[in-house]
Amino acid sequence: MKLKKSALLGLVALSSLALAACGGGSKDTGGSGSEEKVFRFVERQEMPSADPSLATDEVSFVALNNVYEGIYRLDKDSKPQPAGASEMAEVSEDGLTYKIKLREDAKWTDDKPVTAADFVYGWQRTVDPATGSEYAYMFNSVKNAEKISKGEMKKEELGIKAISDYELEITLERATPFFDYLLAFPSFLPQRQDIAEKFGKDYTTTSDNAVYNGPFTLTDFDGPGTDTSWSYTKNDKYWDKDTVKLDKVSVDVVKEAPTALNLFQDGQADDVPLSGELAQQMKSDPNYIILKGAATFYLEPNQRAEDSPYRNENLRKALSYAIDRKALVDQILANGSTVPLGLVPEGLATNPETDEDFAKEAGDPIVYDVDKAKESWEKAKKELGISTLSVDLLIDDTDNAKKMAEYLQGSLSDTLDGLKVSVSPVPFSVRLDRSNKGDFEIAVSAWGADYADPSSFLDLFTTDNSYNRGHYSNAEYDKLVESAATTNANNPEARWDDLLGAEKIIMDDMGVVPLYQKAEARLRSEKVKDVVYHSTGAKYDFKWTYIED
Repeated sequence: MKLKKSALLGLVALSSLALAACGGGSKDTGGSGSEEKVFRFVERQEMPSADPSLATDEVSFVALNNVYEGIYRLDKDSKPQPAGASEMAEVSEDGLTYKIKLREDAKWTDDKPVTAADFVYGWQRTVDPATGSEYAYMFNSVKNAEKISKGEMKKEELGIKAISDYELEITLERATPFFDYLLAFPSFLPQRQDIAEKFGKDYTTTSDNAVYNGPFTLTDFDGPGTDTSWSYTKNDKYWDKDTVKLDKVSVDVVKEAPTALNLFQDGQADDVPLSGELAQQMKSDPNYIILKGAATFYLEPNQRAEDSPYRNENLRKALSYAIDRKALVDQILANGSTVPLGLVPEGLATNPETDEDFAKEAGDPIVYDVDKAKESWEKAKKELGISTLSVDLLIDDTDNAKKMAEYLQGSLSDTLDGLKVSVSPVPFSVRLDRSNKGDFEIAVSAWGADYADPSSFLDLFTTDNSYNRGHYSNAEYDKLVESAATTNANNPEARWDDLLGAEKIIMDDMGVVPLYQKAEARLRSEKVKDVVYHSTGAKYDFKWTYIED
């Protein structure tokens, strides 16, 4: 579905009519007779990158997950299963060596076979510092990856080698309990060296400047961060093409919730996001669903400069105490999101001995307390030698983000006397770029778990991590995260204690300020079946999706 701007504007004008409607749903989901089976899906944001080495966000990972295929793929139960591999890996007793047999019937869209060399190249390209991948740290458990990323070793020394065209051997630096999940993650996809070199800086910048090996191919994509519509088209070269029932997934970016609702009720979209009042109003609709994710939204204060006021712990705590998160999730977001227990979301991981949820075991440091907010603020002003402070919130330019920022602006300004809060809404790709460059005061950031382990969050805020955009730093925190990844990697109980300790430190410091654990309210046509949702990693998999006649 390629919507023209004029059509979108017309739909906005119909918003009052849409809000009065109580039912809705697609009039035509492309499921009857011999019609093309098209699933029309609405995203909230543009896709910042279609490059497996450079992608960092939810939208890009969904695309990559559907148009490429790695060694494993998460199944309908979110468990890693052989995909590019013909069987599960043979793992050595010490957990350091993975021997993998690739399926010999896998092909790229130009009919060339997917070989072990494609995985070697893709992994080497991602850890190569010349590529500038922010996700290179995900490879740190692979032998020599960290040293390569720092420019201390050559990329050819990475612990992955092609034994033959269809055999891989992976050597790890240390045993990694969640490595199977990484083998299903988009950063670990194969890439074709000849294609990457052919297109150079234009590689993956349009859908034609790449080849694909997944259930779908990327089509109609005209540019990262700017294109507002693209498609995933069934890949007839895919080894398991008979499982794929859709002919196409047509994606449109619609940032205004009323417009998205209109599209759904007018039969022009099959799956759309809701937020705020619309989410509340549509709860009784039979097409209403809530998807709870392992994702946390948080304020990330910029602590890069030595004179940054956000290095002051009392200032960060004042900001946290001043936010009524229950009112935020119940009255502003109203989409099923919940008050966070900490940085690591609830439901992500459980204690290997007691089965206690990590977030619950770590305690509940997130409280709303006006008196403590004011007390911390007065301490901060005294320590900083200021009487007022101007704060700018860098946010996405979606309806949801704007409403949340307006709420935060009022809460913080009203509670903390002398704090002046402004808001800068920008496109998603711009926010990422500015965050990476340190061009912000406080960013409203978010992180969704890449795999089902607390380290997916806690690794982010070690001193040297590229995702630590606010440059929070605590030596004891770094030590515990490092211990969990190395010394105690093969000791589940000790590793768990390390991670719990790290969580408690960053929450005691309020190194980042959690806002809410994300859930998403959507309307999905009842005719659309088996949209596989993962709370970790790439969120959606359309391989098994079909439209009921």
